[in-house]
Amino acid sequence: MNQDLTQQWLTEIQVIKEQMAQLQHDRDTAWESAQKWRQLYNTEAEQRRTDTQLSQQMIASLKAQLHKLQGFELETLTAGTPVAIQQEIEQLKSVEDLQAKLITAIKERDRLLQALKTEQDNHAQTRNSLTTALGDAIDSLTRERAGAGEQGQGSRGEKE
Repeated sequence: MNQDLTQQWLTEIQVIKEQMAQLQHDRDTAWESAQKWRQLYNTEAEQRRTDTQLSQQMIASLKAQLHKLQGFELETLTAGTPVAIQQEIEQLKSVEDLQAKLITAIKERDRLLQALKTEQDNHAQTRNSLTTALGDAIDSLTRERAGAGEQGQGSRGEKE
């Protein structure tokens, strides 16, 4: 009977060793998977940061161009332009010439207003895209941290 009990204990020890080896293998597999996900997350986060930085540079560039154009318009209206305008008016010989010039100026103004509106719309769309990208990044980070917190608590609970 003593030999049967010893054999039973040896069998149970062997089963426990196999279970432990399987659990260690599962743990290693889970760790590798977590490492891959961390790498993917870091790659995505870096891409988002790069995209955000490029978008911010583009916005700054567009703002600079807008300020330059606004400054150019202001300069044109204030700095010596009345003489140029006066000379251009003197070249007009008839009311028809004046009307044609006015129509051309109005068309140019409308074209510039449309270009400005398009630029403003693009700016708003870029701002919205950046806001969405930032929100997505924050959500992903929050989920990642929440998942890491749950895994940390779960593994501590198993040890106890």
